[in-house]
Formats: sequence, C-alpha cells, structure tokens
Amino acid sequence: MATIARLTTTAALDLGKLEYRFDQRGGPTVVMFHGGHMHAGLALGEETFVDAGYSVLVPSRPGYGRTPLSTGTTTSGFADVVRSLCDHLGITRVAAVVGISAGGRTAMATAARHPDFVERVILQSAVGPLPWPDTRTRLAARLAFGPATERLTWSAVRAIMRTAPDVGLRMLFGDLTALPARQVMTALSAEERKTLIELFSRMRSGRGFRNDLAAGREGVDDVTQPTLVIASRNDGSVPFAHAERLASTIQHASLIESNADSHFIWLGHDWPSISGKICDFLAA
Repeated sequence: MATIARLTTTAALDLGKLEYRFDQRGGPTVVMFHGGHMHAGLALGEETFVDAGYSVLVPSRPGYGRTPLSTGTTTSGFADVVRSLCDHLGITRVAAVVGISAGGRTAMATAARHPDFVERVILQSAVGPLPWPDTRTRLAARLAFGPATERLTWSAVRAIMRTAPDVGLRMLFGDLTALPARQVMTALSAEERKTLIELFSRMRSGRGFRNDLAAGREGVDDVTQPTLVIASRNDGSVPFAHAERLASTIQHASLIESNADSHFIWLGHDWPSISGKICDFLAA
C-alpha cells in the first residue's frame, strides 16, 4: 500500500468545473470515487488496477479539491458530470466504477443512471442504504468540518502528525476501527505507518464531507451490473451491516469479507488474495 500525491487537472464542462486525474496505461478504464476527506490528488487503493494495466480515472467529488460543491452536488447529479467528463476524454465505456466509503453512493448512482456505460461495480468499505454515520459522529463532524473550523481541524491534524505521529494515528484510528486503536497500530508495518501519516497529513474536507452527510440513499435498487462488495467486520467507520445490506439488495452482488483491522481494507493480510479476486471479477 502506497499513498503518493499526484498532479491533477480541471475540466470546464457544461455541467460545471471538475478536478480529476487520469492515469492512462492503455488498458480499459476504471473510475474511482474516493471517500470522505479525499480528492483526486491522492492515490489510495489503486495498486490492484495499476498492476493489472487498467487506466484509472479519479474525479474529486463535489466540494473536494478543486471541484466546487455546485458541480453535481448530489450523487445522481455528479454521476452525470462524470459521464460528461468521460465523453470529454473520449472514454466510451468503463470496465468498472469503484466506490470507496462515502464514494460508494456515487459509484452506485453512476452505474444505475448509465447502465450501458458501466460494466461492473466494486464497493470497498462502502456506505450503503442504511443510516450513516451515527448521531454522535454526525454532530462531531458538523462541528469539526464546518466552514469556520475545517481548515483549523486539518491544520491541527498535520501538526500532530508532524510532532507526535503515534498520538495522531491512535486518535484517528479511534474512528476507523472497532478494535482497540493501539492494537491496530502495533500491527502496522513501518511502510504502512509512513503511508498513513502522509495520507492524513494531506487530507482535506472542504465542503465535501458535510455534503456527504446530507447525501440521499438513492441508486442501490437500480444497480443491475455484477457487483463486488468488500468490507471488514472490524470497520469502525462504516459498519459491516452496510456491506451485508448492499450484497442482499443489489441483484447481482457478491460479498467478500476482509479480515482487515480497520476501514482500510488494503492493510489486511488477506488483501493480496482479495486483490486477485478483484482481477478475476473484472476479467470474467
């Protein structure tokens, strides 16, 4: 697992301005919708597709990075924006849409609204049609990531990661795992620690995360493509019940249970095996 900051660009589409990154490799295209606090300039969980030769298109969802909240705003609206971006780039069909965490709703909306454009759906630690997040987390998020506090919150996180990374990781893992945070940290390799410190030091919420909290639950019943749902019971951010509901609601869905210690399924010891199953799923 490696998180590396990447250069992005913007497109002025009829439906609005959009930030994106398109890493072309000659193979079919996979569109990745990152979760909360992420933007197109961060590469996370892409190695499976990169190693298999897929081209990877990563848009910044509304309110994140340089994509204004007015571009798309809703999951269904942004699904149309992404389809417009693909037309702009000359992409006529995508091998899969990949929805991570809060980005799962956008992936499902894109598949539902454009069934002839999207071949398959992959949902990783994704938010499903259940209420999310819980009331305590929702209230805390509104305080920490409000217009007047978001910049201060992430400035504080960066300062902690620079001066006391163990404290910072333990604090953040408190919301990402159902296990004791110290136990999860102990299991991290030096490379994984470095990657996570870099990731948390580069995250921003902008106006995007508050928009995620207000997102609806549309799209799940209308997904007709083959769908792979991957999640861990140790996820402290998106409960495993979301994965179970997604797998039982989407017509052609199958569920893979990860043994990862947290929301970050790419850190699980079984990730190489799961990665292989993703490649098999895409090639089927």
